Amino acid sequence: MEVKAIHRGARISAQKTRLVADQIRGLPISRAMNILNFSPKKAAFIMKKVVESAIANAEHNKGADIDELKVSAVIVDKATSLKRFTARAKGRGNRIEKQSCHISVTLSN
Repeated sequence: MEVKAIHRGARISAQKTRLVADQIRGLPISRAMNILNFSPKKAAFIMKKVVESAIANAEHNKGADIDELKVSAVIVDKATSLKRFTARAKGRGNRIEKQSCHISVTLSN
């Protein structure tokens, strides 16, 4: 049995989020949540909420036992970027791209 949770448009770059995703991929739920709780990264806080959502989906929709679940897949894809400009010298402007990503977590027995 597989259960998914998806967070679309998370306001953090995919590169930073993949660092946290690599730490929890393939781990049991208890160990993955422990890593996410004590990680100082912003991506860990966002990833923790997605994993908690997947756990709730498994419990309420499928009636799964939480202790037997493990993180089978974590996929982080690039999403659209917010394009902004900042003022520079002599009337010029520089482009700023504010990255976002899609986070997909799959849990299985």
